[in-house]
Formats: sequence, C-alpha cells, structure tokens
Amino acid sequence: MIQFVKQLTNDQSRRLKGYQRRVDRINQLETTMQALSDDEMRTYTETLKAKIADGAKVDDVAEEAFALVREAAVRVLGMRHYDVQLIGGFALLEGNISEMPTGEGKTLVAALPSYVIALEGKGVHVITVNEYLATRDANQIGQIHDFLGLSVGLNVPEMEQSDKHAAYQADITYGVGTEFGFDYLRDHLVGSPEERVQRPFHFAIIDEVDSILIDEAKTPLIIAQKDRSHIRLKELAQRVVTELDEADYEVDLESKSTALTDSGILKIEDMFAVDNLFSAEHQVLYHYLVQALRANVLFELDVDYIVKEDKIELIDLFTGRIMEGRSLSEGLHQALEAKEGVTITEENKTTAEITIQHYFRMYPLIGGMTGTAQTSRQEFLKTYNMDVVQVPTNRPRLREDHPDRIFMTVDQKYAAVTEKVVELHETGRPVLIGTTSIAQSEAISKHLSKQRIQHEVLNAKTVTQEADIIADAGRFGKVTIATNMAGRGTDIMLDTKSKEAGGLFVIGTERHESQRVDNQLRGRSGRQGDPGATQFFVSLEDEIVKRYAIQKLERIEKKLKPNEHGEVLSKDAADVIEYAQTTIEGLGVSIRDYLFKLDDVLNEQRKIIYTIRDQAVNADAAAITNNVLGMMHLALANSIDMHVSDELVPEEWPLDELKTDLVYLTTREPVWSDEIADSLELKADLAPWIDDIVKTAEARLQAEEVVTFVKESLLRALDGKWTDHLTTMSGLKEGIGLRSYGQEDPSRQFGKEGFEIFEQTYVNIAREVTTEVCQLDRYFVTQLEEE
Repeated sequence: MIQFVKQLTNDQSRRLKGYQRRVDRINQLETTMQALSDDEMRTYTETLKAKIADGAKVDDVAEEAFALVREAAVRVLGMRHYDVQLIGGFALLEGNISEMPTGEGKTLVAALPSYVIALEGKGVHVITVNEYLATRDANQIGQIHDFLGLSVGLNVPEMEQSDKHAAYQADITYGVGTEFGFDYLRDHLVGSPEERVQRPFHFAIIDEVDSILIDEAKTPLIIAQKDRSHIRLKELAQRVVTELDEADYEVDLESKSTALTDSGILKIEDMFAVDNLFSAEHQVLYHYLVQALRANVLFELDVDYIVKEDKIELIDLFTGRIMEGRSLSEGLHQALEAKEGVTITEENKTTAEITIQHYFRMYPLIGGMTGTAQTSRQEFLKTYNMDVVQVPTNRPRLREDHPDRIFMTVDQKYAAVTEKVVELHETGRPVLIGTTSIAQSEAISKHLSKQRIQHEVLNAKTVTQEADIIADAGRFGKVTIATNMAGRGTDIMLDTKSKEAGGLFVIGTERHESQRVDNQLRGRSGRQGDPGATQFFVSLEDEIVKRYAIQKLERIEKKLKPNEHGEVLSKDAADVIEYAQTTIEGLGVSIRDYLFKLDDVLNEQRKIIYTIRDQAVNADAAAITNNVLGMMHLALANSIDMHVSDELVPEEWPLDELKTDLVYLTTREPVWSDEIADSLELKADLAPWIDDIVKTAEARLQAEEVVTFVKESLLRALDGKWTDHLTTMSGLKEGIGLRSYGQEDPSRQFGKEGFEIFEQTYVNIAREVTTEVCQLDRYFVTQLEEE
C-alpha cells in the first residue's frame, strides 16, 4: 500500500509538472493576446479552426486557445484565469477529473477545454447537476464563447423540440445531466430523422462529476408512457397495509427493502378470503399490496418526497432538490399518492431506459470537475476510464475542520447545535447549518425560533428564494439552514465584517451516505483562502447508524459514558459513526457495480433494437429490406421449431397447429409430403414454400410506398415488443437477487435468462412484422387482380 501511494504521488507530481510547463508557455503568450483587438480575437478563432481542419490535433493548438480564452474572460467578465485553473483545464482536455476545492473557480475552468474541443465543429456538452447552475453558466461563461465567435445553447427540461434542436446544434451546449440522457432516449422513440435533437456524441465536461456519475448512478433514466390505473385497488391496498402490525412485515434498513411475514400473509389472505396470495390469479393484488407496504415503511414525507399542489414531488437525496417531472414506476408512485390522499395518477409503463453509466460511456471523451473525487478514484477508473488530478489551490486553505461532536440522542444533538449557533450568533459570525432532509431542516428551524434567532431556510420547499438566500448567507450575523441544495455549485461570499469575525462556520447535523457529500458541505467555507470553520454534530440515533451500524452500536452501548448533556467522548462512538459511513459507501459501490453488470445485458440488447430502429427511421430501404426479410425467415423457421420435435415421432407432431400458425403468419396454406421421417425432411419440404413467400415480399419491397408502410409496421413492432421486454426484464431484475441464496451468481443468471427472454422478444417482433408484410402481399395481389 505504501508503494502504491508513493507511485500515485509520483504520477501526480510528474503530470502537474508537465501541465505547469504548458502554463508557462501560455503566460508567455499573454502579451500577444492582449495586443489583439476584439475583432482580431474572433478572427483568431477562425484561424485555429482552419488549423484543425488542415489536420492539426486539438492538443497542438491548446496553448494558443487557452491564452485566447484567458484574455477573452478578462475583457468580457473581468476575470483572469489563475495558473492553477489552466492546469485544471489541461486535466479536463485529457479526459480526466480536475479535483479542485470549492471556490477555486471550476466554472471558469470549463471555458478552456470546451472552447478548444468546440473548434472541431462536432459539439461540446457542458453538464451540471441542476437547471439553475446550467442556466447560470450558459449566461455567464457563454459570454466568453460568444465573444470568440462560437455559438452557445442551453438544454433544460420542458423545452420545445425546436429549441432543443437549436441548442444541440450550437458549438457548446450547457445543460442538466439527466436531460441529455432523456433526450437520447426520446431520440429513439421518434418516427423521422427530423424529430431527433441530438448530434453524435463527441465531448462532455461534467461539473460535480461525482454527483452525476456516482451518486445518481444507482437510478436508471426511464421514459414511460401512461398505463391504466387500478385506483380502487390501490386505495384498498393502502387501507389494508395500515391495518398490519410490525410483526406482519420485515424491513431491511440497509438494503431499504421490505417483505410480508407469514403472519402478514395469513392476515391478508383472511381479509380477502383467498387460499393463496401468491397464486397467478392474485398477482396484481399482491403487487399493489407490496408497493403500498413499501410506500408506508420505506418512504418518509419531507425526506423522500413532499406533497405540493395535490401532487407527490420526489426529492433527490443527494442534492435536496425536487426532481421535476420524475415519478416512481411499477405503481409505487401511485401507492405514495394513496398514502397521502392526493389524486391518484395513471401508472407509468417503461418504454425506454438507460443507466447513467452506459449513457456517458457513449461519449468518446469526458472530463469532470469536483472538489471531492479522490476517494472514488478507483471507481472512476474502472467504470469511466477517468483518472483524478488533484489541482493545487490558488491560495493556502485557512479553514479549520473541528472533530465531530457525538451525542446519544437526536434531541441532545439538536440542543447542542442550537447552543453552538447562539454562541456564534452573538459574535455576528455567519453560520450555515447543513441538513440531510427537509424534515431535519424544519426541526432545526423550530429550535432556533424558540431562541428567537432569525434565520433563513433553504430546501426544496423554498427553492424559488435560493439565489437570494445563498447570496446573503455569508453576511455578518446571518444564520442559514440548508439541505444539500447548498452543497453543490454555490459559492458563499463573505463581507468584510464576516471575515473579521472568523468567516463562515459550517455545522453538519448528520453524516451523509458518502464522505464526499460531507466534504462538499465543508467546502462551503474557506473558499479562496477565506477564514472559516466546520464541525459535524451527530447522534447515535441518526438514520445512518440505525441502518448500517445498529449491531455494532449494541455491542458497545453499555460502555459509553455520556456527560450531562448526552455528549459521548469515547472513541468507540466515533468508530460507530465511521463504520456506518464506510459500510454505506461500500454498499453503494457494490450496488452500482451490480446494477452496471445487470444493465450490461440490457445495453447489448438495446444496441440491437436501436440499430434496427435507427435504420428504419432513416428510411434506409436496403437495411429495412434486409431486416424484414431476415425476420420473416426467423418467424417461419421458429414456428416449425415450436411445433416439431425429434423427441417425438412424426405421428405425434401437432401438424394441424403448425399449419394454423403458418396460415396466421402468411395467409397462405403450407404444403408438405405425407412421408416425413424427421424435422429436417419437414423443413426441406417447406423451404421452397418459405423462399417463395420471402421472395414475393422482396419484390413488393422495391416500391417506395411499400417500404414506407413496412417501415411503420417495423417501428410499431419494435416499440411495442421492446416496451413489453423492458417490463419482463424489470421483473427478472427484481427477483434475480434471490438466486444468490442458491449459490448462483445473480448477474450471470440474469445474463443467461435475459438472453433467452430477448431471443423470444426478437421472435415476437419478427412474427408481428411477418404478418404485416404478408397481409400487405395479399393486398397487392388483390390490387393487381382489380387492375
């Protein structure tokens, strides 16, 4: 391990020295750039574009381009890139992660590589965690690009298609990470090329890269269509679940899952007067009961969601923001609606989905920025082939990080936080109190109100005041309570009196599920050499302890000796907190790795379906013809295989059923010899008949109007069967984890069974296409006869 750390340090040192030499050359170009007029700077952009068009590599012009962008930033924004920001820009240009502490100007850094890569004319995506930051960056940093003659676009939710198309055609497109993924999925649901908005992927720069590529990676991006909703059954399931006792179900807080116990199953069977709740006829009832149970015991109001204007709005636990337009699938969202007594909406049925990992791996090159990436370096390397470059700070960090204070109960913790805030407030020192949920922020607010301390609360309920609250948070005497919303992409500026009072004091009220998120909260203080301090106040009743360290706590609880205020100074208590956080971080890595392996299977299937679909949308007549004729051969051969087996003698074959199926598929009656010895002879007898059907279809497909009709039939079949396939695969994914109890590798079993399911899905697509094409053949025969 020591050798590994030494090697890592040496690699970082060599890399930084190489970047510094390039920065020195940029500094030598500064006077040259300063001498250019505004028009000459724009002309310089065209010169650099021409060099690349003539065969120069991006890296060959990078130093000139960086020097040009630095001068443009001075003229447009009055901001000059520090040398360390240039270093960060080179790390991004190589497809690495620039780890830069809060306040080091990551947003300005992104202007450098985004400009250079945009010179290739293939588009650059600059991706942030939310709409507020995307809009801010496009409006601010976009001025630099615009000044230098490049076009800038903004991609956020709820945009018109024409606006989205224009945004993607821009040289540099700013936007929200999930929205880029959703646009990719939507582009594979269109019926014509004109409806697509995205260009081929080229280069992406991801701000807060750990949040987007790691924290959000446990949840796939899903596009769904509305499906019928069993409203009365959902309401009934909610009433039944509220009558269950704690002994009627089990809850696994670590995996955040729940299941009915034997007593719960018997109680429900008695309520509904059924013999077996798990029988096929009661499958829908069981599904909604389980979803109602999950909604009631795993989801908490003002933590996981809020109720707003008769709607359930989901909360992103990592950012503290409302996930606009997002809903839970498989009826779980409707179960929450029944729980809270709001209007029950229609269910969502998945029509397209992709994981964060597989979406961003489609970019040939991605770079990222964050203040907290080193702890996840191995995961970045393994999943995205991105290394972490720790960029030096522009000024020494003066922030003081105090040790945690640990209390036995939540109430004792809140009392200590309030006491500390009162103490700090008396000196006028600004305070930011970070919480992990809306409920927690409101609880702290009540405690401060009792002490008559004026304060602001920033959470998903007060998002409209976000900019004003953050702008004032560093002022002398200000106290601000915030969820994770204030932990990403926000700089809190101090006034002179605040600096004299010691700078911003950040108080964390609970350890997060990742140390990186804790560090993001700490990073609100001590920006650019400002004074500041941080301290976490935690309790042994915190959610993270209850979920991940309850057994460890029980073993040492009797040894703990709290003082009169409930504070525990024992190292054993600190070990419990650290163990809980380490456990959830390790579990998070395992879950992401497991889901990534499972989605690898679906990703390969998605590529096949999307390739065929893209060819159809593009009206590629040759590809459509080849795909359709191949599907016809497959469907007819499969029909024979389904009905004929060499394990049976020919006299036992269901030949009448085979004939019926072939007539259904083709509208033509097949003919075969009465003297058939085995399946090979039957297939040989039917081969000319099949060839004639396929050749007839091939002849019809020479006409443009036929290709158009078949294209639409193919798209209908692909979309419908792919939607059904996703539902089936979702069910397989939910149950595959149980295979580990039988000493089976769940991911391997998922791959094996998923392949079998996909084979059948493809056959189903082929059968539907075959019936459509053969019906078309009959139509043309009738038409020709009439003529």
